[in-house]
Amino acid sequence: MQADILTKLVLPLSLFFIMFGMGLSLKVMDFKRIFAFPKAVAVGIVGQMVLLPLVAFAIANLFKVPPELAVGLMIIALAPSGVTSNMYSYLFKGDVALSISLTALVGFLSPFTIPLVVLWSSHYFIQTGQSFDLPILKTIIQLLVITVVPVFFGMVFFKKWPNTAEKMERFFKWFSVIIMFVIIGLIMHKNWENMGQFFADVGVATITLNVSVLILGFYLAKWSKLDKKQSITIGFEVGLQNGTLAMVVAGSIIGNTTMMIPAVTYGLLMFITGGIYGWLVTRD
Repeated sequence: MQADILTKLVLPLSLFFIMFGMGLSLKVMDFKRIFAFPKAVAVGIVGQMVLLPLVAFAIANLFKVPPELAVGLMIIALAPSGVTSNMYSYLFKGDVALSISLTALVGFLSPFTIPLVVLWSSHYFIQTGQSFDLPILKTIIQLLVITVVPVFFGMVFFKKWPNTAEKMERFFKWFSVIIMFVIIGLIMHKNWENMGQFFADVGVATITLNVSVLILGFYLAKWSKLDKKQSITIGFEVGLQNGTLAMVVAGSIIGNTTMMIPAVTYGLLMFITGGIYGWLVTRD
C-alpha cells in the first residue's frame, strides 16, 4: 500500500476535526468528575492502557501475525476510545459521564504512550535492520497537535458559544463515524487486489482482539466491584477504539500504510461487535 494524499492530508485533517468535535462536548467538570469516581477511572485506565495492549501483544504472537501487521495491531490497541464509545454507552444505558471522562483522560495521555510502545513493538516484531526509528519527541508533538490541541479549541469554543457548540457537536458526532467509514472505503478500494490477503493475515486476530477486550473490560469492572452501568461503559471504553487515530499514526506519521490494515478491520468490526455486546449485557 502506498502513502498518498489520503494518508498525508485527508486523514490528519479529518482527525483534527473529529477531535475538535469531541472538544465541543467536553467541559472542565468532565475532568473534575474523575475525582468523583476514582476507582472506576483507575479500572478504566488499566483496561485501556495495560490490559488492551497486553492482549493485543499475546494475540499477535499466538496467531503469528506478519510483522508490519502485528505492529499495526499494537497501534489500534494503543489508540484511545473516541466518540463512538460515548455514543454506545448512551445507547446501551452505561455510565455516560464516566465514558466521557475516560475518553478525555486517556485521549490526553495517549500522545505520550503511543510513540514509546509503537517503537518497542517495531523492534520486537520486525527483524533487525528492517525496523524503523520513530523520533519520540517529534511524534509526541505531532500527536498533541492533531489530538489535544483541537480538543482544547473545542472546549474554548463551547465556553464562549455554548448554544452554537451544542448544535455543532451533534454534527461532528456523526461526522466522526461517517468519515471513518469513507476513509476505510477509500483505502479498501485503492488496495482492493491486496485486501483479501490482508484480511486473511490479520482478520481473525483483529476480531479475536475486539471481542476479547469487550468481554474482559466488562468483567474487569465487575471483578473490581463496580456497578453494572460502569461495567458496561468500561467494556465499551476498552473495546471501541479510535480507528481514525490509529490510521493516522500508521499511515501519516510512520508512513507505513500496511500497518493501517488492522485499524481498517477493527474499525469495521467494532460497530457490529459493540452492538452485540451492548445487547447481551443489557438483556436482564
